[in-house]
Amino acid sequence: MMINGKQEFTITAYTENHVGLLHRITVVFTKRKINIESLTTSESERDGIHRFTIAVTETEETVSKVVKQIEKQIEVLKADFYKKNEVVQQELALYKIPTKSLTNGIEVERIVRKHNARFLTIEKKFVVIEKAGFRRETKALFDELIPFGIHEFVRSGRIAVAREEFGIGQDVKQLLETTAY
Repeated sequence: MMINGKQEFTITAYTENHVGLLHRITVVFTKRKINIESLTTSESERDGIHRFTIAVTETEETVSKVVKQIEKQIEVLKADFYKKNEVVQQELALYKIPTKSLTNGIEVERIVRKHNARFLTIEKKFVVIEKAGFRRETKALFDELIPFGIHEFVRSGRIAVAREEFGIGQDVKQLLETTAY
């Protein structure tokens, strides 16, 4: 969906793991007054290399400029951006509800099954439910669990891989093979 020329993009950056890099990357967005909808960092498929996955809604021109600015950071090996249809994406959500919600018949269990979620843990006073999916799916489960009392809710933010065979991971591999990393 496009609003005022803005659309959803996933920005991916392969980086070294250095203190302060996250701050410098987020400043690039702050200076342009771009809201980061989600930001996930993790190890990548390359030993010693980390991966940032950043979700934004912006114009393609602006995202292209932001990616170029991110790549100027010394510790950034490679950055790129993808449109919504160019990535496979998911997020993980956890919902903590009171255990007593389970004693009111099988309604909670039915809701969990309907949403392809699972019980992660059942404790004396609370139950944790896990759901992987798109934001609209994690929100739909949240909405159905509200009547049972949600004590805590958290979403991981977007994680994504490119639909192309290697994505920018291949570029990073070639870069690492030609330099002394």
